[in-house]
Amino acid sequence: MPERLASADAAYLYRDSPGAPTHVGTVSIFQTPAQGFDHDRLVRLIRQRIPYVPRYRKRIREVPLGIARPVWVDDSQFDVTYHVRRSALPRPGSRRQLNELVSRLMSRPLDRARPLWEMYLIEGLDDGCFAIVTKTHQALVDGLVALDISQVLMDETDVGSSHFDADPWRPAAEPTDLELLTAALSEPLAHPQQMLARAWQGGEEVLGAFSDLGRRGWQAVSTAADVARGAGHGSLSRPIGAQRRFATVDLPLAEFQQIHRQLGGTVNDVILTVIAGALRSWLTGRGDPVEPSTCIRALIPISTTDDPVSAFLVDLPIGEPDPIVRLRRISFESTQYNTSAGSVGAQAIIAMAGFGPATLHALSARLVTRLSSRMYALAVTNVPGPQQPLYVSGCRLHASYPVMPLGQNQALSIGLTSYAGGVHFGLNADRDSMADIEDLGGALGTAVDELSRLAHDGTSRMRLVPEVD
Repeated sequence: MPERLASADAAYLYRDSPGAPTHVGTVSIFQTPAQGFDHDRLVRLIRQRIPYVPRYRKRIREVPLGIARPVWVDDSQFDVTYHVRRSALPRPGSRRQLNELVSRLMSRPLDRARPLWEMYLIEGLDDGCFAIVTKTHQALVDGLVALDISQVLMDETDVGSSHFDADPWRPAAEPTDLELLTAALSEPLAHPQQMLARAWQGGEEVLGAFSDLGRRGWQAVSTAADVARGAGHGSLSRPIGAQRRFATVDLPLAEFQQIHRQLGGTVNDVILTVIAGALRSWLTGRGDPVEPSTCIRALIPISTTDDPVSAFLVDLPIGEPDPIVRLRRISFESTQYNTSAGSVGAQAIIAMAGFGPATLHALSARLVTRLSSRMYALAVTNVPGPQQPLYVSGCRLHASYPVMPLGQNQALSIGLTSYAGGVHFGLNADRDSMADIEDLGGALGTAVDELSRLAHDGTSRMRLVPEVD
């Protein structure tokens, strides 16, 4: 019989709503080689690599009467050209035009009758570039059985992919309704120990999510009083619609590293301090009230080479006018949490060839989604990528931006990937609430410049915590 959706995967499927779909995306910018790159070439590449992610040819089949979780079945009508689509900007297409197209693509729900993913080749960008945009449902990528398809497309050299064999795949026969009903009814009787084990595993997963957030002095996170006092600013915590805005920001990794060396803390602390400073500037710029005590609670899934995905909550002190003090406060909170806690069991991703950040962002989105949005106002996913160039079919990757989903009543999510000397931010926002998303993007650069000036002015004598690489 077909594989049944895990309880967590089914939960992500049922959490879908018009205002908060649970798909995650990636926007990758490539340099077009002299020989060119077109839709046919991308389709051939997908056909060669899709055997490494077999779930991308499966669709979800509901069990009659809803008496059991759905199952994965081979899509007998699978058509790669339906999933791999082509679009273009009027040449020369600007980054703002690309972001507007991405926001519209990400606003559309995925087709539940087909495998839950889409990919777009966007041509016509300036500087001789093109973009590949992926959109994948969270139920599809679990980091173990299924990776994000972006991960298997990437090569470490510009040689290309001609060494991959053609795919001989044939879809398996789909079960009948009667077979699905019979399997669902007989499963608890035939394998009671497995059902108990799954129930126990599911309970451990839920408890683990909260215990991860409760370690190292975070007991307040789980208390009703902590939830009741609110997680953030009204500009970010509000009802949202189905449409999105998207913005991208590129900043040099070397600046974050220099600030880290001169002012202390970790690079992650510096990134969070920059985000806090940008939020402060953005809110005051739109005339929103910011008091000295104002904080925005952020959920931070962090990936490291030691532990793929961990999470902690931090109150970003946007009411604090001094960036040094902001960094000190964030560094103190971060050191209270053991960043090796909270792994979701995806150690194998780090060791695999390809572009792991796409999968890690998908896992971070799963971790974010399973926690109540009342506990935090903003999710910030930070995934370290490789610092050497990567390629798709000989085309060099310039930058990659995550598109993280929004939670209920959350108007903004921030994802960032470090790659080849850059830190690439993707800002995904509710269209009606954040017409000024570009202003927030500009404020990130201003916040980095502010901290860089302090670092260069000799403020290193105010080291906050011992240096951590």
